[in-house]
Amino acid sequence: MNNMLKTGLLLIVLTVLMVLIGRLIGGPQGATVAFGFALVMNLGMYWFSDKLVLAMYRAKPLSEAEAPAVYRAIREIATRSRMPLPKVYWMATRTPNAFATGRNPKHAAVAVTSGLLELLSEEELKGVLAHELSHIKNRDTLVMTLAAALAGAIMWMADMARWSMMWGGMRGRDRDGERSGGATQLVVMLVVAILAPLAAMLVQMAISRTREYGADDTGAHLAGTPHGLAGALQKLDAASRAYPLPNANAATAHLFIVNPLSAGGIANLFSTHPPMAERIRRLQRMRL
Repeated sequence: MNNMLKTGLLLIVLTVLMVLIGRLIGGPQGATVAFGFALVMNLGMYWFSDKLVLAMYRAKPLSEAEAPAVYRAIREIATRSRMPLPKVYWMATRTPNAFATGRNPKHAAVAVTSGLLELLSEEELKGVLAHELSHIKNRDTLVMTLAAALAGAIMWMADMARWSMMWGGMRGRDRDGERSGGATQLVVMLVVAILAPLAAMLVQMAISRTREYGADDTGAHLAGTPHGLAGALQKLDAASRAYPLPNANAATAHLFIVNPLSAGGIANLFSTHPPMAERIRRLQRMRL
């Protein structure tokens, strides 16, 4: 419940940021439009996020005959956690990875790559699937998708604020020889235009990182051992660095069990995923 409360507060922060930027751009009317936009976006993501993500990565349905080990693990985990069976999809890529999506356990899907099925042992595969079903069970997929959508909208609105400030600064003077936009407002808009995207990214990162640690812990319990997931993460981390996911989208990177983007160095500080070494260390120290 504590994590849900923190996540709810973080989502409120994102919505408030969007409304503030809307007010700076268009006054009270702009704030109202921004708030309505946030509500519409949340509803759209609630109903259609799973279909959008699966279509984005060209995921295809995976039958039990094609991957009996996947269905065997999912059925065991779903029975243990008293969840309905999610739909199963696969992506034709050598990059080993997986993600879960859907608004609730009754409308959920798990997608795995062909590279994942080729790389992992059955115990490791079970650990990965337990991690993904943990996200579904805890409704993490919905929360993280909403956070990503709001963060993306804030960044877009911050760009609008910068353009508005630029064009406002180029306007002529009024009858009294003073610019129509006050210097104070321009400074505020400049600060918000710079800091709002950073704040949105940090909030999204905080939500995603918290959820990843929680799914690792719950997934280890559902699988019955932390060793399968720990071993899988080691393999996935190395393989993903060697073969980054083609056409990976930064807006959906947080959904995957390992970061599908190839960024390194200081960019890792702003990753939606917690440090891999720390995830593995926590799993190896677990005693079930």
